Amino acid sequence: MPTVRIAPLSSNTTTAAAANAPNQPGTGVSRLREDFAQFGVWAGVVYAGLYAAVSLAPLPAAVFTLGAGALFGVTEGLVVVEAGATVGAVIGFWLARVLGRDFVARVSGASVEKLDERFTGRGVLAVLAVRLLPVLPFAAVNYVSGLTSIRFRHYLLGTVVGILPAVTAYVVLGAYGSRPSSVPFLVAFGGLLVLVVVGLVSGQRNRRRRGASASALGATPAGDESGPAVA
Repeated sequence: MPTVRIAPLSSNTTTAAAANAPNQPGTGVSRLREDFAQFGVWAGVVYAGLYAAVSLAPLPAAVFTLGAGALFGVTEGLVVVEAGATVGAVIGFWLARVLGRDFVARVSGASVEKLDERFTGRGVLAVLAVRLLPVLPFAAVNYVSGLTSIRFRHYLLGTVVGILPAVTAYVVLGAYGSRPSSVPFLVAFGGLLVLVVVGLVSGQRNRRRRGASASALGATPAGDESGPAVA
């Protein structure tokens, strides 16, 4: 039965994502490809399953997104990550709905009230905004969304579409990591930078609006726990 060395896998994925060295014996990419080659046509499914598990934990999913690009290329890597991230998002959402607020409080530091306020009456567009602009950790949004009033179909559609730009950028960066001066790499890097900057600006504006509202009510605004993070 094919086996994947899980402990070396995380290390190798980090190496592949960071450097994406040419496909030579002994490099992180080649070792990972050898690991996943054992699964044949199921390699992408296995990686998507691992990605889904990563998206449920406070782990750097972006590293695995880069790794998917390095291992599978742009097209297949994009499909693998979208599938894994979507499965993880669905599981996180329903875990929160089944296990409740105490469970979410242990695994997520994000505010349910803040996210519910964003989602109320906005549906898919609100989820798109949260997913598109990387200002909240992916896993935290998965869990906290399950406690909000958002409908599941709106959450799912907003997630699938909203994560696409950032996922595409990371996968391309992973695929072209050995050629950092290439056009695809530069375009992906520029696009990702724009998403992060817009996300930071959006988060700052939200903090100012909440601060102004709190001041008008004579209250002290609560701190915003938002920070840049991508799937």
